[in-house]
Amino acid sequence: MDARPVVVVLAATGAFAAQGSPVQTRADAGPQLLATLRQVVASGLPVVVVTTAALAALAGSTVATADVVPVPQGGQAVINEGTAISAGVLARPQAPGWLLLPASLSQVQPATLNRLAAALADHSVAYAQYRGHRGHPIAVSAELFSELVSLNADDGMRKLLARYPAHGVDVADAGVVAADVSRGSTALPEMAEPAVTAAARKDPGS
Repeated sequence: MDARPVVVVLAATGAFAAQGSPVQTRADAGPQLLATLRQVVASGLPVVVVTTAALAALAGSTVATADVVPVPQGGQAVINEGTAISAGVLARPQAPGWLLLPASLSQVQPATLNRLAAALADHSVAYAQYRGHRGHPIAVSAELFSELVSLNADDGMRKLLARYPAHGVDVADAGVVAADVSRGSTALPEMAEPAVTAAARKDPGS
């Protein structure tokens, strides 16, 4: 078994957000990033924060500067999802896998992060699931490294995960989904809805 820890890629870019959670504005992006980052740090897992130059110093107040990856915006208001994921994975290329987590989910529990990391011991792709709703983080093993670092668009992750079976990890943690989902909405995460295995499609109750 690989003893190296799975790395959390925490993206605070204005694009990598759960559906139902507004794109971070200048007013709330900082506090939301710090709240989510505290949860990740509490998990004990290593983290790399991919964010804009404007938020890089703030992230650096909680984690080492080497763990913060500012992505040039080129004058744009947000960084697309694919670019953020690619930058985070490239920053930790030797990891056995990565947990892809948007900074908008500040209520996700540290224990949930560790459960998803552990799921990569048996699955190439896994995702957190709360009361039947797919959420984040999405865990991806190093087997998909080449695909992850090639992402450069908002729909790249969705297309990638459509080609790979994904394992749902049931968690009693409403923080893995957007606030409106935990209150009963049917909204799903903005990032790719992972493919399910044939077995799961045949027997949704299993």
